Amino acid sequence: MEYRFLGASGFKVSALGFGAGTFGGKGAFFNAWGDTDVAQARRLIDLCLEAGINFFDTADVYSDGASETILGAALNGRRDRIVLSTKISLRTGAGPNDAGSSRQHLVRGVDRALRRLGTDYIDLLQLHQFDAQTPVESVMSTLDDLVRSGKVLHVGASNFSGWQLMKAQAVAERYGYAKHVAHQVYYSLIGRDYEWELMPLGLDQGIGAVVWSPLGWGRLTGRVRRDRPAPTRRLKETANFAPPVDDTRLHRVVDALDEIAAETGKSIPQIALNWLLHRPTVSTILIGARNEEQLRDNLGAIGWTLSAEQIARLDAASAVVPPYPYYPYWNGQFTERNPPPVAIASAS
Repeated sequence: MEYRFLGASGFKVSALGFGAGTFGGKGAFFNAWGDTDVAQARRLIDLCLEAGINFFDTADVYSDGASETILGAALNGRRDRIVLSTKISLRTGAGPNDAGSSRQHLVRGVDRALRRLGTDYIDLLQLHQFDAQTPVESVMSTLDDLVRSGKVLHVGASNFSGWQLMKAQAVAERYGYAKHVAHQVYYSLIGRDYEWELMPLGLDQGIGAVVWSPLGWGRLTGRVRRDRPAPTRRLKETANFAPPVDDTRLHRVVDALDEIAAETGKSIPQIALNWLLHRPTVSTILIGARNEEQLRDNLGAIGWTLSAEQIARLDAASAVVPPYPYYPYWNGQFTERNPPPVAIASAS
């Protein structure tokens, strides 16, 4: 296993992490992801640890907290071997204060997460969404208090826009609060929006990307084809939540993956994951698995590398014209003093 620094935190995480969204199966949405119980979770975690994975991620909203409970039980006796990450701030109940990043919700939510996880500290606490109704100064002050208390070691964000994340960093800088060291983001061969603004921000601010849905919500498993649309249960039953992608572009990317799979003898998911491992700022890629077969296949993304020519082909197949004001990168203008993120990373 390869280990990488999580942003500017000074500690390392495995290049592949494990996402526990498949644990629990409570409710129609999360049941479509998976319904892994404690015994099954323990076996999957055994395989992860054997492969060198040390980063495990969950959230308080996954299966109404059941994911945290199952993950905590499955990790019992092995806490010192892993980096534990969870997320908070989405709605967890019907009460008026059961959502957001207010001091009350964050403090109470962390205490509840600690009980469910069966631990006395969280390595990485991430805000699951930006809360526009709570002053950023209050949010960052509360997160800093949680760090100083020892209940949380590092803080991060998830699904923030560039200005939201940078505002949080600026407030933390001004008052000496703990800064975000991670940003959990959607990033895949068919979802490259992260590259326009959030990647250069991550390079500038020392924020590592924790990638969710690296296989494009199940579209890059090799089972979605022109003649076989959406065969996966997760994609069928949660299509309204899936990041959008143009079918023409999807098929173009899958065609390129097919060609490289024939050249390398690797599976399509392995190639899609390996491509992400080459991208700037990526600290860890979350793989989720409903069973051992899926997990073992995903673990095969490590230990080899795509050639520069193969990476270039995947870049070309998945490319889209960036939105304004980023499109000058596309035609080579204005890059002398404002190089694209990949060029910045290559020069460093």
